Amino acid sequence: MFFGKFLPREGNFFELFNEHGSKIVEGSRAFMLMVQNYSDLTLREKYAAEVDAAERHADRVTAEVNRLLHRTFITPIDREQIHSLINAMDDILDLFQDVTETLSLYDVRKITEEVLRLGELSTKCCERVQHAVTLLPRLSRPEVAESAIKTCEEIDRLESDADRVMRAAMSKLFREQEDVRELIKLKAIYEQLESITDRCEDVANLIEGIVLENS
Repeated sequence: MFFGKFLPREGNFFELFNEHGSKIVEGSRAFMLMVQNYSDLTLREKYAAEVDAAERHADRVTAEVNRLLHRTFITPIDREQIHSLINAMDDILDLFQDVTETLSLYDVRKITEEVLRLGELSTKCCERVQHAVTLLPRLSRPEVAESAIKTCEEIDRLESDADRVMRAAMSKLFREQEDVRELIKLKAIYEQLESITDRCEDVANLIEGIVLENS
């Protein structure tokens, strides 16, 4: 293709993945600080704003990756893998923003232990996602490929832990919560938080596929 000579041969996709991964961790930690300090309205609003800022920054990175795909002649990994991975990563922060907004819109007054536990598992998943992403440029090295697979397996285990916490939380909620409005609010929040670990598992599955094809 003649016009290919005028397109960059490789974009800085790995750098953009790393930037996005750092925002995922930043947003997840801000969310945890928000729920840990939920009774302090000033801190709650401060950390909610940080979640929102991380999500907006990550959106810009996602848009840049998708633009770069159109401008790049040869990509370091398969185009569809790049597109799927960045969009799956973006879903993670979208959900953190959704939970943050739901807590405000539903006027939730008190954070339960289950919200804290699911938030902790989500944050750990996000940290492992970031680590896995940093390994992508070096997958040709067997020890790096092995580390990436192990990290993805850790994400899978964390997602399973979140499933168990979610089931226990729902059981307790329907047994003990007599206020129907509170039950509806907390059920929605538990489901959103558990979905974050599902999206992290989606990213892990994509990374495992990239490892198998490129190592």
